[in-house]
Amino acid sequence: MEENNNVLKGTTTVGIKCQDGIVLAADKRATAGHLVVNKKTDKVYSISDNIALTMAGTVSDAQLLSKLIKAELNLKRIRSGREATVKETANLLAGMVYGNIRKPSMIPGVSHFLLGGKDDTGFYLYDIFADGSLTLEDEYITSGSGSVMAFGVLETLYKPNMPIEEGVSLAIKSVNAALQRDSATGNGLKIITITEKGIEEVFNKEIQVGIKE
Repeated sequence: MEENNNVLKGTTTVGIKCQDGIVLAADKRATAGHLVVNKKTDKVYSISDNIALTMAGTVSDAQLLSKLIKAELNLKRIRSGREATVKETANLLAGMVYGNIRKPSMIPGVSHFLLGGKDDTGFYLYDIFADGSLTLEDEYITSGSGSVMAFGVLETLYKPNMPIEEGVSLAIKSVNAALQRDSATGNGLKIITITEKGIEEVFNKEIQVGIKE
């Protein structure tokens, strides 16, 4: 996740669908080119009681869109008297991303979100790519410059219908692989779970090197 005016990547986020919920994880490093400008960046963000997202891309755009979608969900609840479904939320955010990257600007508005949530119909995980495209993920997804390393771990160790505890462990291993090899990923890891109990922060640790389990 970049804190400058360039279209750069520099982050690792992971989303995993489990038998009993969703796991979302991200590192804590924000970079400007080769400079680490923030070691405590929060890239996992709750937008309702049962929906959360991870963010990557240009910091200002990702943060603003996260705040806007949270406000839109609050307005929708007030106007309609019900909570938005995960699908409705994902489509709304994808539309925002689509419009954001196509508006004229001196700073390219690149933002990539992984969105997970629960509603009355089940648990869902979506990939909202920087061009505004939307993909429903049945297993797992990762984004950012460290995603190549994370995908290797996910491809090898993911098991369908794995319990949430195993999903958390897999998220740690996946981001850890990026922490070890991607210079733009680092300084810590935050993991939340979305289960029948709602959103829960299960791991939040600042580190300088890879996690040793």
